[in-house]
Amino acid sequence: MEREPMRIREGYLVKKGSMFNTWKPMWVVLLEDGIEFYKRKADNSPKGMIPLKGSSIHSPCQDFGKRMFVFKLTVDKQQDHFFQAAYLEERDAWVRDIKKAIHLIDGGQRFARKSTRKSIRLPETINLSALYLSMKDPEKGIKEMKLEKDKRVFNHCFTGTCVIDWLVSSSSIRNRKEGLLLASSLLSEGYLQPAGDTSKAAAEGLSDILFLDLSDAYYYFPDSGFFCEGYSSDDDVIFKEEFRGTIVKQGCLLKQGHRRKNWKVRKFILRDDPAYLHYYDPAGGEEPLGAIHLRGCVVTAVEDMPDTKKHDVDNILFEIITANEIHYYLQAASSTERTEWIKAIQSVARTGK
Repeated sequence: MEREPMRIREGYLVKKGSMFNTWKPMWVVLLEDGIEFYKRKADNSPKGMIPLKGSSIHSPCQDFGKRMFVFKLTVDKQQDHFFQAAYLEERDAWVRDIKKAIHLIDGGQRFARKSTRKSIRLPETINLSALYLSMKDPEKGIKEMKLEKDKRVFNHCFTGTCVIDWLVSSSSIRNRKEGLLLASSLLSEGYLQPAGDTSKAAAEGLSDILFLDLSDAYYYFPDSGFFCEGYSSDDDVIFKEEFRGTIVKQGCLLKQGHRRKNWKVRKFILRDDPAYLHYYDPAGGEEPLGAIHLRGCVVTAVEDMPDTKKHDVDNILFEIITANEIHYYLQAASSTERTEWIKAIQSVARTGK
């Protein structure tokens, strides 16, 4: 029986329509032999499929001046397909994997992702359940801590480096590479949970390995009482009982109105449960003026707006396209802040409820 093509990479991208100059969010799946795209992640049948054999990829693509981080895929029939990523690193990751897939399929080879399992074999005597209980031992196990990163406080958690250190010191493994495989197994089986954007991104397959041996990658035990606090620049905790979720990011942005197309400063608070971006009057008021539902959305940087005067806004804009294709345009204070907002919104859109 012929095996199904491997899923090399998948995620939301903005795709240009084949006939009209319309850009819509699509769930894109890169296979060994082609690219499938779906209207929604949950759909069973793709809207289309682009074969990779004989195709070529071009990046950066400057065909659309107002859209950043676009790459072009040209198939052997000279038909062009355009995709837009959210930020530079994401575009480059897609382009790198597509190039490799094209090269391999043209050479009659299979795609093989890097794996932490290479040259490593875990001892057959390891029992993950028993190991988990040892890791949780109040005296000899991994010490839970309060850690701080990106204006967030993580309670009852520990770093990836601490996990590997403990596995080495307890003689559960023979080296740190083997520890990565064992920790990845614990993560896959639910004995460990990722906390924070760095560890969550790796756990979702955005890295070559699931588990990170890093001091800024945080993890926790699922029954430990873990919780995360977000606070503003003046250290004021701003939890509200009506919002269950952790505050992932907050700050002021310019927002374009839907009707009058005018721009106003709004205070934005990004929460992960439920996955909403609430916006408020920056002058005060506890009730939000509105909310953008992020689950399944696509967010990308844009250069400028066709119906915006040059003196209205600077070119530090980004666009949120919701699952029901409502477009929101926002402006950050700097290109660095724009990238931070895009990555934070992407993370919530993938994992939030």
